[in-house]
Amino acid sequence: MKFEDYHIAPEIKRSLDTAGFKKPTDIQFKAIPAIMKGEDVLAIAQTGTGKTAAFAIPVIDKLHKQKVSSRSEGIKCVVMVPTRELAIQITEVFAKLAQHTRVKAFSVFGGVEQGPQIAQLEKGIDVLVSTPGRMFDLVSQGHIKLDRIEVLILDEADHMLDLGFIKDIQDLIKFLPKSRQTLFFSATINEKIKKLAYSLVRNAIRIQISPNDRVAKNITHSVAFVAMDDKRFFLERVIKENPDSKILVFVRTKVRAERVFNALERMEIQSLTIHGDKEQADRLTALNEFKKGNVKVLIATDVSARGIDIANVDYVVNYDLPEQAENYVHRVGRTGRGTQKGRAVSFCSAEEKPMLEEIQTYLDKPIDVLNISSTDYSQTIDFTADTKDDLKSLMKEVEEYETAKRKKKKK
Repeated sequence: MKFEDYHIAPEIKRSLDTAGFKKPTDIQFKAIPAIMKGEDVLAIAQTGTGKTAAFAIPVIDKLHKQKVSSRSEGIKCVVMVPTRELAIQITEVFAKLAQHTRVKAFSVFGGVEQGPQIAQLEKGIDVLVSTPGRMFDLVSQGHIKLDRIEVLILDEADHMLDLGFIKDIQDLIKFLPKSRQTLFFSATINEKIKKLAYSLVRNAIRIQISPNDRVAKNITHSVAFVAMDDKRFFLERVIKENPDSKILVFVRTKVRAERVFNALERMEIQSLTIHGDKEQADRLTALNEFKKGNVKVLIATDVSARGIDIANVDYVVNYDLPEQAENYVHRVGRTGRGTQKGRAVSFCSAEEKPMLEEIQTYLDKPIDVLNISSTDYSQTIDFTADTKDDLKSLMKEVEEYETAKRKKKKK
């Protein structure tokens, strides 16, 4: 079945054709008809399966047809998401698919001044995409009215629970009409997720997209055993051996992100960081520069990059192995999107081997090991452009970062 065969507005078909959408993905094929019928949907699907379009297409179609018949104004659809970056990304998808319709989408999130967001809300929108915290603030202040909501969408619900948004979500639900359509999307399912889902949906259509392999087949992934203090030298080597490649580097903490950034700077390698301590404007700038290819290396933490769709990422480097095995899948899924090939390389230190075992158990197969000879290992360290390797200097970097962070909070 092709998109042209669906009973959706021709204006949306035009946008889909422009965007190169010909045939629906599995999640789109299963979800769109149910959503168009007004059914509640509980969908379990990984990031990268096309789930944003799976709910955006039928919602835009519904609201566009209402607008044609001169419906009253007011927010009709709310999309709750865990992170600011994901809110922006989903809003962009709505804008792209609704460009030939009268449907307007807008996103609000914390970390920026709320004045401009309030001004845009007052102009009138149809679809609101938001993080729970900022939405709850604006609802409490009377700037957002949820009494006319027809569709509630929770995207990346498992990640919202991980970030502690459960109370905000439950408080917001009280403001919504009971007679609404609820669409619940999550990458994983467990008892906690089930409890939240079934408290929101009614007689939901359950859809589960479970690929045989947790990692896409077009991603080559491997692991290199590297001492913790030597990782920066091997990252330098990966970057310099692939000068034209777009490389996304994952680290475990915000402090680690800045340390790796400083090391690359000493090596005269340009990079940017994205994590929770960065101002929202800086995070957006970093993402845009990386997306455009102006900067080839982006260093990220799990929280900041979960669910982000960045085109043409050639390499994912797990500088630190993730503490949760399922985050390995989310990380490496940033490369090899669609039909493109991708590569994922993990650096595993001696103390991280238990994490590697958990990841391999989760994947239900081993990760290929990159064999590094002792000569090759020594040469990687000997030929580095970074000569600042003493512990005292590294500890000073951490101290300077923490001091700067405290000063920023006082301001």
